[in-house]
This record gives sequence, structure tokens and C-alpha cells, in this order.
Amino acid sequence: MAKFDADTLRALRDVQEIAIRTGKHPKSAVVIWVVAADEEIFVRSVRGGKGRWYRDLAKGGLATLEFTGRRLEVQAFPASDADSIARASREYLTKYQPSPYAQSMVRDEVLSTTLRLEPR
Repeated sequence: MAKFDADTLRALRDVQEIAIRTGKHPKSAVVIWVVAADEEIFVRSVRGGKGRWYRDLAKGGLATLEFTGRRLEVQAFPASDADSIARASREYLTKYQPSPYAQSMVRDEVLSTTLRLEPR
């Protein structure tokens, strides 16, 4: 498993929103939330399986993240194990707790859309 460097992990841990462009739809950016759990980066679709960016990456795929003036090339991998899902959920509730939408990110119907991102 490829790991992000410390500066990138810190930036992704601190940033509230990122834009994601998938390899399938590189001209269309979607704003999403991102969390860091330990040294892993997770994203999840608030729209569940209906999210286009998620469908593009569901079986593993290439994407570009845009945040704080940076562009970061990543690859997505399904994170379907209970530990990854629980750690990501915990981080969503902690990081986005002030938002009334935080609970939307931990609904049963979106848990299966958890993806782990790795640098490429």
C-alpha cells in the first residue's frame, strides 16, 4: 500500500472540502469531504451508490484531488472491511461534528461507499 507523505496527510486532515475529478470524467470536479484515519485517507459518497464520482471509482480507479491550491493524483480502492468503515465513520463524526450534515456521512446506506485513497 502506497502512503502519503506527512505534509500531504496533514493537509488532507485539515482541509474541510476537496474537489475530486475522476479519470472517467476529468473535466467535472465534485466537492466532497475527506478524512484521515491514522495514515490512511478515506472518502465516502453522501449520495450512496448514486454518486457519479463514486460509481466511477467504486471498483478502483484513478482520480485527481484539488485542495489548497494543490493537485494530487490518487487511486481509489474499496474499503469494505469493518475496521476501515468504522475508523472512517469515527473521523467523519469528529472532523465534521459542527455540521448538521455530519450524520449524513455515517448512514447505513452510505457506509458501503467508503473508499481508501493512495497516492500514485
